[in-house]
This record gives sequence, C-alpha cells and structure tokens, in this order.
Amino acid sequence: MRVAFVNQPWNEADPPVESGSVAIWVYQVARRLARSCRVTVYARRSRAGKQTECRDGICYRYVSTSLDRPVLRLLHLASGLCGPACPYFAGWLYYLGYILKVALDLRKTRCDIVHIQNLSQFVPIIRALNPTIGIVLHMHCEWLTQLDPGVVRRRLKKADRVIGCSEYITQRIRRRFPDVADRCRTIYNGVDVNRPGAKDGRKDGALRHILFVGRISPEKGLHVLLEAFREIVAKYPDVQLDIVGPESAAPVEFIFKLSDDPKVSGLVSFCGRDYMSHLKEQLPRHLMRRVRFFGAVPYSALADRYAAADVYVQPSFVEAFPLPIPEAMAAGVPVVATCVGGVSEAVEDGVTGRLVEAGDVESLAEAILGLLCDDDVRKSMGTLARARAVELFSWERIARNLLDLYSRMSDMHGRVFFESPGASVLSEDLQPSGCQVQ
Repeated sequence: MRVAFVNQPWNEADPPVESGSVAIWVYQVARRLARSCRVTVYARRSRAGKQTECRDGICYRYVSTSLDRPVLRLLHLASGLCGPACPYFAGWLYYLGYILKVALDLRKTRCDIVHIQNLSQFVPIIRALNPTIGIVLHMHCEWLTQLDPGVVRRRLKKADRVIGCSEYITQRIRRRFPDVADRCRTIYNGVDVNRPGAKDGRKDGALRHILFVGRISPEKGLHVLLEAFREIVAKYPDVQLDIVGPESAAPVEFIFKLSDDPKVSGLVSFCGRDYMSHLKEQLPRHLMRRVRFFGAVPYSALADRYAAADVYVQPSFVEAFPLPIPEAMAAGVPVVATCVGGVSEAVEDGVTGRLVEAGDVESLAEAILGLLCDDDVRKSMGTLARARAVELFSWERIARNLLDLYSRMSDMHGRVFFESPGASVLSEDLQPSGCQVQ
C-alpha cells in the first residue's frame, strides 16, 4: 500500500523532526508505517533546499511555497474583512500553490491514501485531481466545528475518513456533521515509551521540579501557572518551575477569535503584546531564580527534562490532545492539568494526576501542592501514569490503529487497499515487509 502524508505548509519536516507537534506526529508515525507500507511525506521546502530525500524507508518530497508568499501577504491584509467563521486561513487561496503541487505529484506517485493535517480546504483540491485516491483528513484542533458549517460539510463529503486526535474532537465533528459521522475515527497522539531518560535512575533531592512543555502563548495558561506558583512557593519553598518551549504566540485568528468559550476569547487581550515580557513582569524579584525559561528544546532532548520533573503541569485554556501529557506520563511523571478538550482522555483524575478548571489559580496551586507534599501519592500516580501511556499511547500502538483504519478503507469505486485486513501487517511488532519506497 502506498501512503502519503501532507504536512502543514508552515511546518519544517526535515528528518529527524525536532519541533512542531503535528510535524512530529507525522514523522513518528511515518517511520513506523514505512516498515509495512510505501510512505511518502510532503512538506515545505526550505529556501534553496533539496527537492527529495529518502531516509528510513520514507520518501520526502519538498514543495516550494514561494508562489504562495505574496498571496499570503494579501490574505493577511484583507483578514479584517473576513467574518470569524470564514478566516483567511480557511479559504481555498491559503497555500493554494503548495497543495496544487502536492495534488499533481500524487497523480504521478499513484498513492492509495493521502493523509492531510488540519486544512480541510486541501480535500476538494486533491479529490479533483485524484478522483480514486483515499483521502484522510486529520484534525488536531477544533476548526471543523468552528468554521462555516456549509463550507466544511461540502469538503467533508469528499473525504473518506475524518480523524480526531481525541474523542473530544471526534465527537464534536460527529454532532456537527451527522451525515459523515460514520467516517469519523479517533487516533491519539503518541509517545516513544522506550526513550532514554526514564525516572528509574533519577536521584531524589530536596528541591522539587515542576515542568511545563509547550509554546509560550496565552492559551497555554502560563500566566495562571505563575500566579499559582507564588502560592506554591509560600507553602513549599523548595521548588523550581521549569518552562520549556519556544516564544511563539498563536495567531489571534487561529484560536481566540474562533472560540465560543469566554475564557478563551478573553485571552485576546494578551494578543498584540509581548506575552513573554508579561510573564516575566508578573514574577516578583524573589521568585525570579525559582522560574527558568529554557526556550525551544529539540524533541529528542526532552526526555531528560521529563526525567528531572516531579510534577508535570498543563494549565491550558484550550487543548485538543497535547503531546507533552503522554510524554510526561511515559516518563513516570504525574500530571496536573486543566479539564479542557481531550485532556481527560489521557489523565485519570485521582489516578494518574489531577484535573482542575481552567483559570482557577487556587485549585491549580492546591493540586500541585498535594503532589509535592505527598511522596507516596506522587510516586504511585507516576507509576500508573507510565503504565497508561505504555498501554494506550505508544507510537507503535498509534501506527497499528492507523493501519487498521487504512485497511478498512476503500475508494469510491470499491477498491480495497488491503486485500487482507487481518494480515501480518497489523502484527504487534510491525515487522518490515520488505517494501521499498519508489
């Protein structure tokens, strides 16, 4: 079977992929599918970069976005004329050059399945130029249920499967578009459960470490975490807060203007200002040495950060299914998180961590303190968190689930891509089949 993944056109995807949760998902899954399928990955070409590359059994095809740049500038300038349900990034002109080149190339490579990330407007373009290909649209956010329903419905009718990264996302799509509900499935984000840096060799010390991993952006709720940290230090002085992630605020149109949650839309007040500067100004002088901002850290280096943590905290106002949560769980770290989106599908409240309401400073501080002050509970939750991550969120399991989904797909003419859905390609260890990239 020939499978093609289409990266978001703004993501860097040169292997090994070290940043961007969606690009990491594509990279990690593609590597495992390449043991059984012929895999192509499409991604943006860097300026003066290479056009193709084969690595780990995957053919990477890099697509220039140079023709899209002037169009994108015009779309940004005209963005104020668009309504909240029809933002500029949801229109067919958005990266049209990129997806046209991908769609034309798919005709040459004759892939059986193409797997698109987030951008529903790519679906009808690929369908028009590849009428018999199987199309999978994978949603890592809530856009389908936030954009104009008439436009989205027409696009979804041309997709064979719609994947949500959590049941939260999938169920919202089913409720909004019941006519395509039978095409919707959930495939979680994953984690390498065998990464080095596990907590087995960690040295306990007097200083406890709280960890956050993610973009420095208002919807991640770091201003709430810093406010809670002031209360934590007053009661538990021997604690350090480590914040890992790039200073990369989300565009206001992507999240804040689309949300019908007043807590999320209220965060627009942070937009147009330097969020990082706001966070640092929020810190009193005596806490500055207790909070460390590490900036962007390569994905391969995050294992050591998780291994050094006692508690992982995800204080977000909006999440679909954040990748750092299963990563922390796999490292044996209990999680304190807000009960938003698909977070509760990863974190079992009172078992593998604690869930609190978004924006509730006192509840967040209390949940973190409860774990810092009770070694037995913290370690027990960490052990159960790892067991849950191994059982549900390993990349191997995610790849098997995806293969099973592909195996059950057929195109508009009834052609089945896998002649035998129960074949060894779905085996536990995903043994290489000897397929080569063409």
